[in-house]
Amino acid sequence: MRITVVIPTYNEAENLPNLVSALLSLPLDLCVLVVDDNSPDGTGRVANELAGAYPGRVSVLHRPDKLGLRSAYLNGFQKVLEGDAQVIVQMDADFSHAPSALIKMSELLKSNDVVLGSRYVEGGSVDERWPFWRKSLSAFGNYYARTILGLPLHDVTTGYRMWRRETLQQLPFERIRSNGYVFLVEMAYLAHCIEFKIGESPIYFSDRRWGKSKMSLRIQAEAALRIWQVWWNYRDLKKAGRAGRL
Repeated sequence: MRITVVIPTYNEAENLPNLVSALLSLPLDLCVLVVDDNSPDGTGRVANELAGAYPGRVSVLHRPDKLGLRSAYLNGFQKVLEGDAQVIVQMDADFSHAPSALIKMSELLKSNDVVLGSRYVEGGSVDERWPFWRKSLSAFGNYYARTILGLPLHDVTTGYRMWRRETLQQLPFERIRSNGYVFLVEMAYLAHCIEFKIGESPIYFSDRRWGKSKMSLRIQAEAALRIWQVWWNYRDLKKAGRAGRL
C-alpha cells in the first residue's frame, strides 16, 4: 500500500527532522506531507530542507498563517488525493504517536475502512509520567464524547488515524464545522454515521519530547461544549446511514 502521512505543524522545528527520519525508515511504501502554518520557529524552512534531502518522499504545503487543525488536514487531504496515495495517515508532529505503530495499523486496515490508533483498547496506554488527574481527564473526555454521540469506539479523540483513500473520498467534508481537537471527534463520528468499518489498534501515547504542548484546560472545556453541536449537526446523517454519503 502506498501511504502518505499528513503532518500539520506549528513550531515543530525540533521534532520534525527526527520524526521524518523515523517514518521513512519504516518497512512501508511511505511518503510525508508537512502542512506548515507559517511557524515562527522556522519549521517551514526545516520542512523544505527535508524535502530536498528526500526528493519524492517528503513534500511541503506552506500556509500563510495559523489557520487551525481542521483546515490543515482538509488542505492536506485535498493535496494528497490529487496524487496516487492509497492510504492517508493523520499524525501529530511531536512524537506522541510512535511511527512504528503504523505497521500494525496498516495490517488492520486490510479489513477496515479506517483504523484509529487507540490508547484505550487492550494493549494501549498513555504516558506513564502523566499524573492521575491528567489520565483521568483524558479517559473521561473520551467517555463523555463517545457516550453523547453513541460511538462504539474506545478512543474518539485520538489524532493518530489511518484511512483508505476511498473512505476519505466519500466523506462529505463540506459538512465539517469543528475546529481544533473536536475536529477529530467529528471526523470519527462522520465515518460512523455513514457506516464505515472502523478498527482500533493499540498505541502507547507518549508526552511530547521537545517543544511546548498546545493542549490547555480551556481547549478541553470548549471541546466538551462543542460535542453537543456535533451531535445536533449530524442527526439527519445518522438516520440516513450509507445513503448520507450521497
